[in-house]
Amino acid sequence: MVPTPRLSIVVPAYNEAATVAEAIARARNAPLALSAEVIVVDDGSTDGTDRVLTRLAAGAPDTIRVFLHGTNRGKGAAVRTALGHARGDIVLIQDADLEYDPRDYPLLLEPILENQADVVFGNRFHGGPHRVLYFWHYVGNRLLTLLTNLVTGLNLADMEVGYKVFRADVLRRITLASDRFGFEPEITVKVARLGCRVYEVPIRYHGRTYEEGKKIGWRDGLAALFHIVRFRLFD
Repeated sequence: MVPTPRLSIVVPAYNEAATVAEAIARARNAPLALSAEVIVVDDGSTDGTDRVLTRLAAGAPDTIRVFLHGTNRGKGAAVRTALGHARGDIVLIQDADLEYDPRDYPLLLEPILENQADVVFGNRFHGGPHRVLYFWHYVGNRLLTLLTNLVTGLNLADMEVGYKVFRADVLRRITLASDRFGFEPEITVKVARLGCRVYEVPIRYHGRTYEEGKKIGWRDGLAALFHIVRFRLFD
């Protein structure tokens, strides 16, 4: 009998004291048919997120593991730290802000569990219900996704999506360098370079406003543009 893969749910968190406990609870209560661990990296939060996480980990030491950055280094750095401690055969990246719904885990995992894919991206624009927010975010995402498709030969609809799932052996073949939101185009370019089988599946999405804590802005979009070119041509 083939053993059931173990899932590592990676959660980078920065100043998410108001949402991180609920995000982790939803992840742990997701409808999964395989065992899972939750690895959370607090990226130098100043709002007490680290204290919330320490308390949660003390209550569930077998399934929640917490690692702390002394200063804010960025999402990419937090994901790298988490990946260094992940034990699962499959790795799923889950943001700590409640924008994404763990009820979508079965759909995200299915292509990998059925050996149809090595990497799965969520897709916020085709299928699942989503909160309608910023037009220019949508335009920026579409432009970055188009450019990524041009340099990789992929046909993605949502490169910047937070939900990404990987076979762990794929991640072991990749060296990640981006500290901040450049992680998204970097990982996309590098899995394409490996010739990985990539799937997209529709997901639910409840985006936040800036008043509610959304952090990504136009500077991150420019940085992503730089990283697409950098990792395609020079790395």
